[in-house]
Amino acid sequence: MAKDWAKQFLNSKQWLACRNSYISKRLTIDGGLCEKCHKEFGYIVHHKITLTEQNINNPNISLNHELLSYECKDCHDWEPGHFYEAHGIKRSRCVFDENGNPIER
Repeated sequence: MAKDWAKQFLNSKQWLACRNSYISKRLTIDGGLCEKCHKEFGYIVHHKITLTEQNINNPNISLNHELLSYECKDCHDWEPGHFYEAHGIKRSRCVFDENGNPIER
């Protein structure tokens, strides 16, 4: 859930246009797959630099395609400060493929 100070930006024409153009770009690159797991389709455009009250109005941070990633909900929820961390849920450091081999998250 967006913080109150971020809601105006997240509903702005500038952010919505940036978000839509980033998703369009990702669709042409790989069909819109999650940039983290490459297995699921993207769901959320994530800011690689956490937005704060101090930087949210800096377009070099908040509207910069180089600082965005398109992620599925699960990968996004594991980002620092997001859903799982905010709810104290621990993440395993390793996952396994269908053959039991360890793979990167």
